[in-house]
Amino acid sequence: MSALLRGADELWVPMGVQDLDEVVAIEQDVYPHPWTRSNFLDSLSAGYSSWTLRDGANELIAYAIFMMAVDEVHLLNLTVARDFQRRGYGWQMLEWSAQRAREYGALTMLLEVRPSNVAALRLYQRYGFERIGVRRGYYPAGGEREDALVLRIAL
Repeated sequence: MSALLRGADELWVPMGVQDLDEVVAIEQDVYPHPWTRSNFLDSLSAGYSSWTLRDGANELIAYAIFMMAVDEVHLLNLTVARDFQRRGYGWQMLEWSAQRAREYGALTMLLEVRPSNVAALRLYQRYGFERIGVRRGYYPAGGEREDALVLRIAL
């Protein structure tokens, strides 16, 4: 697989430590319970497939992190910067991630999503993900916990 891949006006680049200031800033802007810098560092250290999508001016549009497990890929994080939301980049990142997963030999993609993340849930359902379960109290939510909906799609 090529280390640097280009779309029409976008550029997919493997995520590195040099991207984390921007990634963490977007994460904190977009989510009420964001991943921490340590979460991203752990993912990079573990060797998870981690990609950024940048525009022609090198502005960070979106990023995705996924982990391969035999013939299944687990999508851990897919985020689109607030200024780029509702323009099709979430779909584009799903397509990108699914293609990379197929290249690695994955037959299915799995993810967890908060029921309160209505926009993401709608995107995943439109893409074809189906609900296969619920993880009770999976996510931190202030002083409480929020369930995770477990979704899967055949690749």
